[in-house]
Amino acid sequence: MIKWKGIVWSVHPLFIMIMLASVFTGYIAELLTLFLLVIVHEMGHVLMARSFGWTIREVKLLPFGGVVEVEEAGGVSAAEEAMVAIAGPLQNLWMGLAAWGFGQLGLWDADWAAYVWKANLMIGMFNLLPIHPLDGGKLMQAALSYMMNYYSMLIWSARISLLFSACMIVGSLLPWLVYKNGLQLNLLVVGLFLFMTNWTYARNRPFLFYRFLMHRGRTVARALTRGEQASPLIVSGGQSILSVARLFRRERYHLIYMVEPHGKQVKVLPEQTIVEGCLSENNPNRAVLELFR
Repeated sequence: MIKWKGIVWSVHPLFIMIMLASVFTGYIAELLTLFLLVIVHEMGHVLMARSFGWTIREVKLLPFGGVVEVEEAGGVSAAEEAMVAIAGPLQNLWMGLAAWGFGQLGLWDADWAAYVWKANLMIGMFNLLPIHPLDGGKLMQAALSYMMNYYSMLIWSARISLLFSACMIVGSLLPWLVYKNGLQLNLLVVGLFLFMTNWTYARNRPFLFYRFLMHRGRTVARALTRGEQASPLIVSGGQSILSVARLFRRERYHLIYMVEPHGKQVKVLPEQTIVEGCLSENNPNRAVLELFR
């Protein structure tokens, strides 16, 4: 673990295991190349995130890429998150094309050029799988944010990630189950890692949602700066404050309209009042009507 430019860089134990295996099998050059490709991949994320003013706490390096942890997690726009996510695979695109070109021009040995561009293809394509925390998982979350509220996005992104992780595990076992040719150990280990990561992600949904609420101030500031129209939410006074907060969408600023079935008046709340009601020491499951007393 090292700290550079205010960012903690660490290597995940899974990557260390692959490093040791490469050393014992003599694939030192391939290991160093893989490590360099992963570093450049993550630098793409870091530079794009820094261009948006994000505060990066840590970068964890994995064999297939890495995970960038930022202070603003849950508070950035879907568009920014998508651009930061795609910045990593784009590094693999140009590096792969460069390696292929060097091979075609005879500047590199043909076998080595093929290894480098195939490694970039593998890293780039693997990271685009719709599995959290891969880049494809971040792109999936950004897309879901435009289709549903944030709480539902957390639920569905976890479900989809678990499904694809399980498919990866099954795929690693199929050669052994069907053809008796031995299992794909690397794919099995990565699949299990991603499945357990998303199992924890699903269980941490309440924490992730509250982190989202804590950063809603950024959404409010963004809406006020751009002069965006507020998105109305029509609720009843008997609904809980927390249930109303779960209706919030990532890309919208909300005004809450409280309507009673036989009432003649409509009462309006800004979303900040709902957020404060959830984050205060009072019970977030109390009725919205109590906020008017």
